[in-house]
This record gives sequence, C-alpha cells and structure tokens, in this order.
Amino acid sequence: MTVVRGWRTPQRGPAAAGSPPPASASATDPADPADPDPAYSADRAVPDPAPAVPDPVDPAPAAAHSTDPAVPAPAAGWALAERLDALLGDPEDSAGPFGYAAAARQDVAEEFPAAACAALDRIGVQHYYVPARHGGALTGLPQLLELVRTLARRDLTSAVAHGKTFLGAVCVWVAEESPGAARLAGLVRAGELVSLGLTERAHGSDLMAGEVVAEAVPEGYRITGEKWLINNATRGRLVCLLARTAPEGGPRGFSLLLVDKARLPHGTWRPLPKVSTLGIRGADISGIAFDAAPVGRDGLIGREGEGPETVLKALQITRSLCTGLSLGAADHGLRLAYGFAAGRELYGRRMLDLPLVRRTLAECYADLLAAEALSLVAARSIHTLPEELSVTSAVAKYLVPTTVDRVLLRLRGVLGARAFLSDHHAHGRFQKLERDHRIVGIFDGNTMVNLYALTAQFRTLARGFAAPAGSGPARHGAWEAATFSPDRPLPPLRPEALSLLARHGSTLAASLPGSTAVLARAAADDVRLVPAARAARTLGAACRALHTRMGAARLLPGGAPVESFDLARGYSACLAAACALGLWRYGGGAGNAGGAGNAGGGGNGGGGEGRAAPSPLWLHAVLDRLSSGLEEAVPGSTGPLPRPRGVEEEAREPLYERLLERMAAQYAAGELFSLFPCRTAEGPPC
Repeated sequence: MTVVRGWRTPQRGPAAAGSPPPASASATDPADPADPDPAYSADRAVPDPAPAVPDPVDPAPAAAHSTDPAVPAPAAGWALAERLDALLGDPEDSAGPFGYAAAARQDVAEEFPAAACAALDRIGVQHYYVPARHGGALTGLPQLLELVRTLARRDLTSAVAHGKTFLGAVCVWVAEESPGAARLAGLVRAGELVSLGLTERAHGSDLMAGEVVAEAVPEGYRITGEKWLINNATRGRLVCLLARTAPEGGPRGFSLLLVDKARLPHGTWRPLPKVSTLGIRGADISGIAFDAAPVGRDGLIGREGEGPETVLKALQITRSLCTGLSLGAADHGLRLAYGFAAGRELYGRRMLDLPLVRRTLAECYADLLAAEALSLVAARSIHTLPEELSVTSAVAKYLVPTTVDRVLLRLRGVLGARAFLSDHHAHGRFQKLERDHRIVGIFDGNTMVNLYALTAQFRTLARGFAAPAGSGPARHGAWEAATFSPDRPLPPLRPEALSLLARHGSTLAASLPGSTAVLARAAADDVRLVPAARAARTLGAACRALHTRMGAARLLPGGAPVESFDLARGYSACLAAACALGLWRYGGGAGNAGGAGNAGGGGNGGGGEGRAAPSPLWLHAVLDRLSSGLEEAVPGSTGPLPRPRGVEEEAREPLYERLLERMAAQYAAGELFSLFPCRTAEGPPC
C-alpha cells in the first residue's frame, strides 16, 4: 500500500501524507462538569481538547496519550503494519504489555488489557480512528486493515478493546450532518473510548424493535432504556446510541445520539455488569441503562429519523475492516502450527514430513492468502466503489471469518492435544486464539445476516453480471486499477455515495470474465500460467451459471429459501476469485507473469516497483481453494459429478508442495504470512 489521498478533501490544515497529524490543544472545555458518578472510571476522564487545530508539530515525548502517532503513513507493502509491529515489541517478552504471556494472564483473570490499550494510546494508534479532514491520521481505510491485522496477530482481545472506538465513531464520520464531529475527533485523539449502543437484551440484532427512547424536549432529548452486550459500555466515556425518537418506530423512527457520560447528571445512567464470554474474556462486554438522561440537540448525529440508515451504511465500512481481525488470527494460528510441526518428531521423522500435515498447512496458507486478497480489495473498494459496498462488505464479513474459523479447526488437528492446553504449550495461545476468533463472525452483522443481505440482492446482481461491460455508472473510469493495484493512490471516500443496495450489481464480480480472458492470453505465452488459467476458466463458467440461478431465485414470504443461502455462499467464492484475479492482473501479473506480493515463490517479491516478479503459484492455489469452496456450497457447479478425484489430486500435489516451500521461507525469514513482504517483530525463529 502507498500513501493514499484523503478520506475526503480536507477543508483546512490537514496533515500531509506521511506527516504527523495536527496536535490537539490541551485546553479544557469549561462547559464540561467533572464526572459526577464513580461508575465512570476516573482514570479515563481527561479534559476535552479545544476544537482549534494548530499547525502540525513534531511528535512529542511519550505522555499519557500521544498528540501525534508514532506509526507513519504507509509506503509500500504492509509498511504501516511492519512499523506498528516493531513498536509493539517482541511478543516473547514476558514483561511487555503486548507479550503472549501478558495476554494469557489477562485471559485467565478475565482482565481488561489496560496496559496494552494505554501503550497503543502512547503510540498514537487512535489517531487512525479519525479521518484526516477532522484532524486525524486516517487517509485511507486500508490503513485500518493493516493496524487491526497487526494488533489481532498479537492478541484479539486487545485489538477488539482498542479498535472498537472506530466502530463507535464511524457513524459520526459517515453522517452528513454532525455538529459534534470536531469535538468527538479531539476526544478520540486524546484517547477516549467510544462505544456503539445498538443491541438490546430482548431484541438482539432487530434494531427496529429497540425500546430505548429519546423523548424530544425543548433543550434536546431525554433518554430512557437499556442497551446490552455493548463493547466498552462501562469503560468508555462516549456512546453512539440508536434510540427511538418516534413512538411508532419504523425505519424513520430512530435516531443516533452521541452521549457523553461525563456530561450526564448523577443518577441518570448506570453501567450494567460485565458479561462473561467464552472468548475475548477480558473485553468490557457489558451494557448501560439510562433514566431520563438529558442530551442536547448538538448530540444528534445526522438528521432525526436517519439513525438506521446511517448505522447500516457505517456497518458496511466496519464489516469490510473486521476481516483484519481474522487475518491476524490466521497468521497467529498458522505460525503456531507450523513451528510445532517443524520441531516435533513422530514415528521416527519430523511431523512436518507427514504428507497429511504438509497438505493441511499448505491449504490453510492458501486460504489465508485468499482471505487477504478479498480483504485488501474490499478495503480499497470502500473508496472506489462505495455504491456497491452493501455487497462487497457482506461477502467479506461472511467469507473471511468463516474461512479462518475452518482454518483454525484444521490447525487444531495438527497441534493435537496442545491445542487444548492452557499452561504447558506456548502460553495456551491456540486455545485462546480459537475461542477469541469465534466472536468475529458474530459482531457487526453475523454470518446469516450477511448471507441474507446477499440473497435480497440476487436479481440485481444477476442483471449487473449479465450487463455489457462498462454499462453501469461505477464501471466508467479507472476504478479497476485503483481498486486492484495496492500501490495506486485512492480517491477520497465519499460517504454520501454509500447505499443500502447495489443498484447496478457488483462491478467486482463482473470483472471476473475480463480478468480470466487476460490470464488466458498471458498463459498462451507463459506455460507457468496454464494451471491458474484453467482454474480461472472453470470458476468463470461456474460463476455465470450461478448468476443465472440467482436471477431465478425468489424470496419466500418468510424470507429466503435454504437454497438461496447456498447460492450466496457460492457467490462469495466467485467474488473472492475476482478479487484475487484483479490483484494478479493489476499488481503486475499481466505484464510479468507475477502478481501481487512475494507469496509466489522465487525472487524477493513482486508486483511492485523494485521487486522481482514471483511465479503465479499463489494465484493458482487461491483459485483452487475458492473452487473447492464453491463446489462445497453448490455441488456440481465446477463440473459434472462424480469426477475422478485421483487425477485432480495428482495435479494438486506439486502445487501445494511448492506453496509450502514458500510458507516455510516466510516463516524462516520472520515474515508475515502474506502476499506482500512484511517483517514481524519476533523475527526469524531461534
């Protein structure tokens, strides 16, 4: 990734790309009373930064909260992730707040990772939760994908606990009218936590059934009711709250309010007890109850009645970025399993030499690369194809966490009993990792919610796929290069372009035939590309047939039929294949038989300036894994059944053997398991 241009065109005084963001002033806001309630953590209460934004300054010495991020803007590859990982220190350091030992201790004690979150504040990670136009460091959403992935690779609990502030604040960044945006930006940069208050005990994800009421009064609103299972509801100072503002409810009967607990009179709110959870045990999963809590008119986010629409649009962004949690978890699990297999002897030879173990590790590695390709393209498409994010985000949020859940399940088999031990192997990291990751597929819209969102758009998606190339408004211009090329600048995000439905289908999915044709032409001149071209051709034919079935599907009175969910799973594999092909095509592959990053083997990277072109190995493996996923979801879609499995396995054997060699090289070099070069803080194994 390179430096990307602004979230929106900054209005004044933004930080230049690669420069520290402006520092917030430390003056207090005299309108803010002291915290009246001991339930509000006193050590979290800090003065409000003044809204004025001075000129950029050099990073200040470490303090309670940084005024500038120590993490710079990205330059190439996963540069931002690499820099952050180095700042976090060696995870094997038992005394460090980001060490594996500390995470294990906190998990057993169900303790909030306060030291880790404080260290992240000192580094300045919270600056990336604020768009540059509001004085923050965030110039492109792929930056957040990198940061979240890096934190999750260390400890999912810390990543969720700290990163959830972006989830709480993003509705303000998306809303067209938010008078409190400048003040919120200052508070977030100062290290204040922001939670998102959506769910209620009796209604879960059914937002239109919410019972928390915001009664209109002359000075603003009076809030009464309870939100439950809210991350950072107790520790956080601010809550972005969805409340009923019209007695009859409905899509225009709910509004978003930004509630500052430090400004509420004593007795008008109380925290609900922390809920014990299977994973992310230390996270503050609790709730909050309001009793006629007053909020001024300036607390309204957007316009009254626009709450649900703003939430759904904001969730499209966060769902696209949640995949970073899964990418980090997959890298962590693969590193544990590979290291164990390489050092373990069974039956007179290394465990890593057993054919089943080798194939399992190689296929899991390919699954991670497929998830990475989809995640990166989804994050970039927030800028380039916001009109279609309702589809792209649903695919990413369904497919990536589900894939990584299955990866961890398979790796559990490699680790055997050590996958269940909490004390005697690697600080019990794997069993904690597996428990922690299960939540990723649930929050910000669970698997069924995302699959249903796809089924509701089947007819539009089918029409868009069949339309002539370039017929939709999003298909004009240089969107493909901007979306698929990791080193290209991104246009500013246009929140106003976000839509609840992709009216012209998915441009990403529709790119599959064109990229397949480019690959076929390249394969005519390079025999190394022939297997990948064959896999792409099979997927392309299956994708066409799948869209025909999607166009014929009909919603039932009670919702989508079971078959439609299977089609949605298959569609997700097709869109992920289009993302992988696009990365190969625009990452240098079409011109040099290489492609994105360095996961292909040979040389020291490729697809970017100054790096040698790798083989197309990664693309073939990713397409093979996605083809298997499509076949599992929709049997017979990739060819007639039954088929001679022996022939297919004979062709796959050398593919995954070579892929395992590349994985082993990244492990030995102390690099991230990735399409792109990125050194890890722990470095090569001892």
